[in-house]
Amino acid sequence: MSPDLPSAVGLLCHCRAGFEAELAAELTERAAAADVVGYARAQRNDAYALFFSDDTRLGERFSWRELIFARQKLRLLAELRDVPPTDRISPILQLLRGLPRFGDVWVEHPDSDSGKPLAGLTRSFANALRPALRREHLLSDRPRPEWPRLHVLFLAGDHLLLAYADPADSAPWPLGIPRLKLHPDAPSRSALKLEEALLTLLSDTERDAWLQPGMRAADLGAAPGGWTWVLARRHLHVTAIDNGPLRPHVLETGLVEHLRADGFHWRPSKPLDWLVCDMVEQPRRVAVRIGEWFQAGWCRHAIFNLKLPMKKRWQETQVCLERFRQSAAIPLTVRARQLYHDREEITVFASTAVAPVPSDSNG
Repeated sequence: MSPDLPSAVGLLCHCRAGFEAELAAELTERAAAADVVGYARAQRNDAYALFFSDDTRLGERFSWRELIFARQKLRLLAELRDVPPTDRISPILQLLRGLPRFGDVWVEHPDSDSGKPLAGLTRSFANALRPALRREHLLSDRPRPEWPRLHVLFLAGDHLLLAYADPADSAPWPLGIPRLKLHPDAPSRSALKLEEALLTLLSDTERDAWLQPGMRAADLGAAPGGWTWVLARRHLHVTAIDNGPLRPHVLETGLVEHLRADGFHWRPSKPLDWLVCDMVEQPRRVAVRIGEWFQAGWCRHAIFNLKLPMKKRWQETQVCLERFRQSAAIPLTVRARQLYHDREEITVFASTAVAPVPSDSNG
């Protein structure tokens, strides 16, 4: 069991810079649906949003995995302003005294133009803060990933946010960003989007069960072959659908068949395990077409991107996901997220399958 911490009355959520309004709207609407009265605070290009409520159950009313525009979900403890540069540690210790120990501490800065210059400060401050926390018995002697994790977010040299993460209800990466490296053989940077989607939207157990060698997939709008290449590297047989060319080395795997056809009209001759789609098209049209695949029984799992408009992106997200469900017309597990490697889009995972049971209690 992890130590108990006081119920926070605020949330701190990271997001892509420029999508603060969408995150604030999502938090507000999800809170209202959960009968939580509160308000959001967000400013464009800050790369985070705050949500405040008097409901001490706020953090439990909706999970991080439900959120679309939040890379990370933390429970806010305090906001510190006018922190003296000569002693930033003492105000933190004063606020934390009396609390149970944390399993780890991450010192971060927002993933924004104004936040990135703080990277050097956060690294050096983390090295000073850890031993100070341990002297006060506020931090475990070694990392305990099952315990709540302390987060210190530098907004400026004298402005900090203190928060903590519930390991079961937060991203396991700093700022919610999985650090992926583009493979030199990847046909395009879009390969990172599918890699991140598989890492973020599926559990370890689901990836093991649902991405097995020999399974069959289709990639709609495949050129130049980034998503096809990712699936072929996992030894899936892929039918790549696109009127444009694929990179030659993608076809050399022997696992890929390239058909020059329209992704909106092509259909498989028999059901497939996977459908993936990163077509640059109207998001509502894509959502309906992918739903038709599920309704017809042509696939069991799908990952697809929805390119969002410049305005009313949260509203458009809701419309697209509803049209997808209506088009599919069958029960589905649906998860959506704006990934780090996404731009003006969100990535959706959908499946007809029941999630497999982890092989052990830590799965």
